[in-house]
Amino acid sequence: MTALFVPGDFADPGRGPLYLQLGRRIGEAIAAGALAPGDALPPERELAALTGLSRVTVRKAVAALVASGQLVQRRGSGTFVAPRLEKVEQSLSQLTSFSEDMARRGKEVRSVWLERGVFAASPEEMMALALAAGERVARLDRLRLADGVPLAIERATLAEANLPDPEAVGASLYAALRARGRRPVRAVQRISAANLGERDAELLGVAPGVAGLRIERISYLDGGRALELTRSVYRGDAYDFVAELRLAQEAEKNDG
Repeated sequence: MTALFVPGDFADPGRGPLYLQLGRRIGEAIAAGALAPGDALPPERELAALTGLSRVTVRKAVAALVASGQLVQRRGSGTFVAPRLEKVEQSLSQLTSFSEDMARRGKEVRSVWLERGVFAASPEEMMALALAAGERVARLDRLRLADGVPLAIERATLAEANLPDPEAVGASLYAALRARGRRPVRAVQRISAANLGERDAELLGVAPGVAGLRIERISYLDGGRALELTRSVYRGDAYDFVAELRLAQEAEKNDG
């Protein structure tokens, strides 16, 4: 591995700033397989000595690769080549749960509970779920993992009447709702880009500030009553959302 960091063309000003040149060299080594997922990089001091670059330059190169998701830093352990992620493609035309999506792909699903219980409703929750004054809500916050890789943070809120015992929810919230005759039939979902904050980034195993997807969904029962408000954060490097689009019938008639 040390052969990758022997001083080379770093002095060529036409190749850009030194930290970008070093970052490019490491990135190319990762792409070529010379650095494999899980491989540890030499410590900063050793990298500086090997390359003949300053520690500040090495630090900037590593920080840029961490921000792009190619490297991960573990406190007290060092810097490692990030695991390769198989992108998950999720349809926007079907209302399914994370557990159902991953099970169809043959992945092992696991959740880490961050918070769950019954609480006083916030004004935003009261408005989204059309709650009366004094109604309480069940909140379920969890980190969702597939094959051991953290992919999303889900924060779901429901009226207490629809989920009086959030502690009884197992692997799937929708399975628990189905058992109570409360399965949602439709949802309105909004997706926006977001830079992950420090807490969410730490949970998802990425660098603070990297690109993510923020998704807010309100699901409804068959009678039209709002059932669930879910605010989720997804890793931007792990998800592709896909929607099938059809020409409107009126447009089809005009074209004909």
